[in-house]
Amino acid sequence: MKKRVFDVVIVGGGISGCALTYTLAKYSGVKSIAVLEKYGSLAPLNSNARSNSQTLHCGDIETNYSLAKAAQVKRQANMLVRYADQVDKNNFIFKFPKMILAVGEQECEVLEKRHHEFAETFPYMQLWDAEKIAEIEPAVALVNGEPRPEKILASGCTDEYSAVNYGNLSRAFINSARKYASDISINLSTEVKRIKKFEDHYEITTPQGTFMSRFVVVSAGAHSLLLANQLGHGLKMSILPMAGSFYYVPKMLNGKVYTIQNDKLPFAALHGDPDLIEPNKTRLGPTALMLPKLERYTGGTYWDFWRSLKLDFKVIKVFWDLMKDRVIRNYIFRNIAFEIPGIRQKLFLKDARKIIPGLQQKDLTFAQGVGGLRPQVIDKVTGELKLGEASIVPEGENLIFNMTPSPGATTCLYNAYRDARIVCESLGIELHRKQLVDDLLDGQDLFE
Repeated sequence: MKKRVFDVVIVGGGISGCALTYTLAKYSGVKSIAVLEKYGSLAPLNSNARSNSQTLHCGDIETNYSLAKAAQVKRQANMLVRYADQVDKNNFIFKFPKMILAVGEQECEVLEKRHHEFAETFPYMQLWDAEKIAEIEPAVALVNGEPRPEKILASGCTDEYSAVNYGNLSRAFINSARKYASDISINLSTEVKRIKKFEDHYEITTPQGTFMSRFVVVSAGAHSLLLANQLGHGLKMSILPMAGSFYYVPKMLNGKVYTIQNDKLPFAALHGDPDLIEPNKTRLGPTALMLPKLERYTGGTYWDFWRSLKLDFKVIKVFWDLMKDRVIRNYIFRNIAFEIPGIRQKLFLKDARKIIPGLQQKDLTFAQGVGGLRPQVIDKVTGELKLGEASIVPEGENLIFNMTPSPGATTCLYNAYRDARIVCESLGIELHRKQLVDDLLDGQDLFE
């Protein structure tokens, strides 16, 4: 009996793979899709609500974005909001107050200038003085009922979507996809071992059998690079896995409080968030720690890390250049200390008090099992650490390898639209572009 050939096989059942499944099902003529997920559920790793900050990144509170970047991210994030508007009931997107908090004269001056520069793009953002901050977030502005001693200022809003449970969203995408396409095969506990190219198709080998496909999209985080390497792609790239840890405190914040990014640090600034799955707690973090594995809280993947690192003098030079900078070096050592039981609460308390000045050490609990691992890509040709989006699209091949989206899962539908364009063009299948643009982009195509 001849084996069937799928139009598209998607490797990885996280937010990226599920968003692409939905996009192809609703907005293209693709007839058959198979999703292969290594674990026994969708969104088991970085898309799980315990593995990320649950933030809808819109560019309004991310101070490391230029105005142009923020405007672009806003439109990409709005695609997710438009999708939510089309779902009768959802359990994945929520409104909380959110703000950028500036502490001290210098930060306040920087924030006020930024607020005015970004006002036209984000007209809903308001400039809040200490008194207004105290109304929205008393724990940020007050210590024992008295104003905190430093000058504070915030740029914030109270009625915008700000939080997303990306695990629930992943499952919603698949449920939606099934409404528009009948031939969608979701294969859990199906780990891809090898992808092999043939003249007119690819064969994807798993312990559960071999899948055949005309096009393969791999959205498997750091493992995407290893699968690309099997086919001779991405050999000049290495993976630097960065893990984020968090701390819990009793519920002290009403919404999201972000701090101003240090331009010298290539990692996320400290922020406080309401936790969607622990509603009586506030989550603070993330810390940043390099780990020699590709998955945070699963066994193994240490050997996979060494295979993806491809350690040589070029990679060592990237590490050396990072460690030469005193600010970055101190940040790295301090974040290592944040993982050491017995001292981590005391050390983290100083940083956490920037957001909640009255916080006490007894309030802090290390959030066991919370936090994910994000692959950062090292370009061995240029010797650079790439902190943005990382994908490999080999010319002349029906292959895409996605390693990490930027900024995170927020851009899942934008990236799905981008990949769907490539898939449909390569296979000669119609993409219902106008319908997608009208539904998700308010009629203005991002690719024109």
